[in-house]
Amino acid sequence: MNAIGNPLILLVEDEPAQMELLRYNFEKAGFRTISASDGEEGMLLAREEGPDLVVLDWMLPELSGIEVCRQLKRGGETRRIPVIMLTARGEETDKIRGLDTGADDYVVKPYSVNELLARARALLRRTSPVGMGETLIHGDLTLDPEQHKVLRNGKNVKLGPTEFRLLSVFMERPGRVWSREQLLDLVWGQEMEIDYRTVDVHVGRLRKALRLDGLPDPIRTVRAAGYSLDYDG
Repeated sequence: MNAIGNPLILLVEDEPAQMELLRYNFEKAGFRTISASDGEEGMLLAREEGPDLVVLDWMLPELSGIEVCRQLKRGGETRRIPVIMLTARGEETDKIRGLDTGADDYVVKPYSVNELLARARALLRRTSPVGMGETLIHGDLTLDPEQHKVLRNGKNVKLGPTEFRLLSVFMERPGRVWSREQLLDLVWGQEMEIDYRTVDVHVGRLRKALRLDGLPDPIRTVRAAGYSLDYDG
């Protein structure tokens, strides 16, 4: 399954029945999901997997949802991940407290699944435009996912499908360092027989294609870490 077109949702919920309800409905709606049953596990998955959205219960064992949200929004790589808080607390002061920690939205239990999905899609449209079919622009680079077209400095860049998906990942979060393992998961999905050398080869092809007319290489190699799109044109 293509991660670019199917955003990854991290579900953090300690009640098994609620977790199953969330997982079933998000996957039925076309999303991929990963899950955690406590706050510490949720933090670990958020840092390791880089989800496109976190759906986070307020009351959690080990580390509360409020504290998880606070730490996510303080972290360098996780602060841009949108967070929807789920809670039985309906008081205005509690809602304000949740939003003050950095939560992007707030849904009170019992909630409508359709409303939750609509709010998730709305957040993803704002934070993950490629996943929702919107054009991305960064410096002199333009990527149009619907037309499968890339321009650099106004000129067409010819990319194969794998290089196009790689560039989509980089342009969704410029400046973020992606490990080879993360790129394998996002671009190749479940084809785990592919090794890290394959990532290096395709990044090399992408770099060559983007350096048309002698323009600078927009991709930075971070030793022992991975790759990042740092050039801003």
